[in-house]
Amino acid sequence: MVTGALMGAALAGLSGAPHCLGMCGGFAVSASGRPAEAAAWHLGKLTTYAALGAAAGAVGQGMPGPAWTGQALALGMLIWFSGRLAGIFPELSLPHGPLSRVGGALLRRGGVLARFGFGLVNGLLPCGLVYAALAMPVATQSAAWGALTMVVFGLGTMPGLFAASFGLRRITQGSIVGVAPWR
Repeated sequence: MVTGALMGAALAGLSGAPHCLGMCGGFAVSASGRPAEAAAWHLGKLTTYAALGAAAGAVGQGMPGPAWTGQALALGMLIWFSGRLAGIFPELSLPHGPLSRVGGALLRRGGVLARFGFGLVNGLLPCGLVYAALAMPVATQSAAWGALTMVVFGLGTMPGLFAASFGLRRITQGSIVGVAPWR
């Protein structure tokens, strides 16, 4: 079960790249002044994802009843998310105003620690792909495996965001020479 969750998390992260580019591409560009700052932003997001995964895994672990109960909850989460995308279920309204203000302040400060903090905050912003991915740690029924599952998911999102951050930065600086892989 855990191996399947880890493979599923990696594939979800990789296949979610277009979504991540659309939703977080701007954050990636803003956080990527230097490679160390970009890495700090990603590490901050991974840290938040690990904490969320640990919490979700603990929920799965604490589910009373047979061992498949956590998996049933994970399936229910995926059904809800699919219904939400189809407009069948109502949208959850999560407060993100304070997170936006804190994230903006960290982004204006600059530096590696501020970028790490920005990544921590960014990992808490509402994201349907993350909500769907959180079903996998519930199914692992373990806080430790849940944390690892979400780290693997986050690692899967990184290649596209790294490429976008440095590619878009070059484009916005007026130099697209060297962005194309065939040059």
